[in-house]
Amino acid sequence: MASRNPVLIRATGESFGGETIEQGSLTQPVISGARLTMDDVIVKTGMLFALLLAGAFVGWSSPGLTFVAFFLGLGLAFANIFKKQVSPGLVLAYGAAEGVFLGGLSKMYATAYAETAPNLVSQAVMGTLIAFGTMLFLYKSNIIKVNGKFKKVFMVAMVSYLVIAVASLISSFFGVGEGWGFYGVGGLGMLLCIAGVALASFSLVMDFEMITQSIAQGAPEKEAWRMAFGLAITLVWLYTELLRLIAIFSGDE
Repeated sequence: MASRNPVLIRATGESFGGETIEQGSLTQPVISGARLTMDDVIVKTGMLFALLLAGAFVGWSSPGLTFVAFFLGLGLAFANIFKKQVSPGLVLAYGAAEGVFLGGLSKMYATAYAETAPNLVSQAVMGTLIAFGTMLFLYKSNIIKVNGKFKKVFMVAMVSYLVIAVASLISSFFGVGEGWGFYGVGGLGMLLCIAGVALASFSLVMDFEMITQSIAQGAPEKEAWRMAFGLAITLVWLYTELLRLIAIFSGDE
């Protein structure tokens, strides 16, 4: 059961760096050293988000760092995604940079929508937490099952969304939606944001499945950093989509 999060896709037996053995029709990794546990994932995720939160306070106080932090975080994200062996230092550096970016972005939204949506940031944070808890419950209770059909539908939706997002970005350079691209075009922008929130939420389910499978397959303990990084990417995406959606509902974007 593979996650569609590009970070967690690497967490397979082949990525663990060990040899493999055949057991019936399944290929199992042979791994030396400590094995991954749920406690490892929780601890590493907590550490990463504590650093991200600290960075957010810096970004909120110094919004001028927002765009620098964005490009730094983007570079670190790609470095982590394409690095075969997970690097705790790179993951933590990403958390710090992304935190500064989110803090600055949140401050910009809070300032721009101070009158029409004074609680925009707190609502986006609460919405992110509620979505996380809801999707975790739905996954753990087997209400949502990650099977072949689910993955195919999710992949088609993701590819479609990414194509539209890229087209929106390009159109924004030509003044479409007053610089917001398709997101600034009335009801279309609202639909795109709702689609983004839905896809980010279902991406959490794929991440949960990948964590479960990695633990079951005996991934090395160090892979907990990759799992934490994957969750961070999804939650950052979800939070930014909620920020934009609430802003649109305020009637000013």
